[in-house]
Amino acid sequence: MEVALLTVGDELLAGDTENTNASWLGRQLTAAGASVTRVLTIPDDEAVIADAVARYHDAFDAVIVTGGIGGTPDDITKAAVARAFGRDLVVPDDVRAHLEAKAERFADDNPEMVDRYDMDLDLDAWASVPEGGQALLTDESFAAGCVIDRVYVLPGIPEELKAMYETIADEFDGDRTTETIHTPAPEGALVTHITAAREQFEVAVGSYPRKDDAPGRVKITGDDPATVADAAAWLRERIETE
Repeated sequence: MEVALLTVGDELLAGDTENTNASWLGRQLTAAGASVTRVLTIPDDEAVIADAVARYHDAFDAVIVTGGIGGTPDDITKAAVARAFGRDLVVPDDVRAHLEAKAERFADDNPEMVDRYDMDLDLDAWASVPEGGQALLTDESFAAGCVIDRVYVLPGIPEELKAMYETIADEFDGDRTTETIHTPAPEGALVTHITAAREQFEVAVGSYPRKDDAPGRVKITGDDPATVADAAAWLRERIETE
């Protein structure tokens, strides 16, 4: 299963916010056996988002889009996804009712905040989804995410993203298996063995240098667990390990 990640936000491109969502999703999907083969960060621009979603939808088994689903004027991701599919945004009655009740509970639990600030809550924006899409709702997020034809639209706030991803995690799987070897050896000392392992076992082998006090890593990846295990054992016999 090949998955593409689209992370949306001007703040990501400017470096104001670190893109931890892409790293976290990559780890979750890889652990599930799926292959993340594209990660693209794009601005809060409806045309750009729509174009990327349309292209990646045609090219990959699934697309995960994160960020820009709230109720402020720059939250345009769901509108862009609807545009990619040539559909309108709609506001399902049950989703709006769910969010309206949630907003009322929030007001009851936070009376001082409600009294102090003029809260302009666009419930329709929060509840909207592309026509034909399935809404995704969690306790952590006010805004509804959605799924439409293998495109999954999730929040950008990390805690909300993680909670909403758990509602769809079972839909991502695959046969990719990975083993990691930790080594104190420099990358230059690994080249011969890595090249030979790739040729002999037909697996992907990558090397990643030491970082701070952490050892270097040799990562073996393939579709057959037995072959990956054999390649890892072969490499452990030939490179220094920790």
